[in-house]
Amino acid sequence: MAPGMTPVLEHADFFVFNKPAGISFHSEDGAGFFALLAKEHPDETLFPVHRLDKITSGLLLIARTKSSARQLGQLFESHAIKKTYIALSDCKPSKKQGAVSGDMQRTRNGNWKLLRSRNNPAITHFTSHSLAPSLRLFVLAPQTGRTHQLRVMMKSLGSPILGDVRYGGTAADRGYLHASRLQFEWSGQHIDIGLMPASGELFDQFSAGINGYLHA
Repeated sequence: MAPGMTPVLEHADFFVFNKPAGISFHSEDGAGFFALLAKEHPDETLFPVHRLDKITSGLLLIARTKSSARQLGQLFESHAIKKTYIALSDCKPSKKQGAVSGDMQRTRNGNWKLLRSRNNPAITHFTSHSLAPSLRLFVLAPQTGRTHQLRVMMKSLGSPILGDVRYGGTAADRGYLHASRLQFEWSGQHIDIGLMPASGELFDQFSAGINGYLHA
């Protein structure tokens, strides 16, 4: 079975998968992550409720029924699902912790940029920690879920994500952005699942330090 095809968590209403870095969620040629999931689980009818960018690895919720897809979608819309990401950058940020907020606008080249206006802002709370000289860990808690939100937010801090060359990051063996934790209430049960990255030389090298900051 291909990487990421085995559920990290199997619930009667949904799966949680670990999407690998470097594969798109949707793809026109049928090779996207969701299409591969459907092929690997032919006895299931799967419903996507959110997505991760191509460079991003980590926890991904997939509903198993239309009803659960609708309910999970409502939880995402009401910001009732808490998402935590980790990212690495080799550039010092303009501030070490706090929040970044602003409207997002698509540029001519298809990228996104953060505006100073806040009519319908993308909002991300974050902390950052030094792992080594010229290497910083960012723990990101997005309040909203806009396209490329975290990548644009990191660029706006002056700390583009390592490997995210599209937004000015230094080339690396992968894009160093990982969806590491999901927390929400479901049918009276508290769901809390965390997962460290399965790939990335720097994620491996500094795993102890990353874990220490995540569980401090």
